[in-house]
Amino acid sequence: MKDQVRELRRQGKSPKEIARALKVAPSVVAPLVRAIAAETPDTGAAEVAGCWINVGWSEGLGVDPARGWVDKEPESGGGGMVSVLVARRHGYDKLRVCGYLADVYCMGVKSAIGPDVIDDRMLSQFREYFFSDYRGWQEAPFDLAQHLVLGSIDHARALGFEPDGAFEHGADLLGEWEGGSAITFGRDGKPYYVEFPGDDPAKVLRTLRRTLSDDEFGYVTAGR
Repeated sequence: MKDQVRELRRQGKSPKEIARALKVAPSVVAPLVRAIAAETPDTGAAEVAGCWINVGWSEGLGVDPARGWVDKEPESGGGGMVSVLVARRHGYDKLRVCGYLADVYCMGVKSAIGPDVIDDRMLSQFREYFFSDYRGWQEAPFDLAQHLVLGSIDHARALGFEPDGAFEHGADLLGEWEGGSAITFGRDGKPYYVEFPGDDPAKVLRTLRRTLSDDEFGYVTAGR
């Protein structure tokens, strides 16, 4: 199976596509993909072809002004849910793309789409779909994408939450991370949980209460 995975990776298939092709669970493919990557000499990361985020990404966050990061419509955010799309070159005419949904107020990365290998025309279509729940999107510096996604994971881990398992497959598109985000997460500096489809809100609140008192975080659930 490892040889099959190696050949499919050579063809540019994502771990999810490989799992479908081999009719196995993604959890079976993931360790094989990591092992194959470890066997491959490091020739440098592929060129970043573009990064995009939803407008309103900065709502409720503290952002170091020295970075010069701009939010084109700061009052049109998604209530702490920020979407980030990253594309790197994959060969001469393809892109490897992954999208991340980050709860920047509390739980970090909630889901990820990809990575998938597509062309520029498909990227344009996918980008419109990916940001369709927002008022719009804007181009973003790569370091802002890192600080939003990887910084939100660090923040969430300090509260007791791990990123969604799908994040692992596309984590490499975000490059190396030394930590220390220039963004202060939480709503106005305070963890704030908003119930997300598929959550177990009682479990989330128990986790928060392991490290915080009730006056140190806020929350909104279906029952409140």
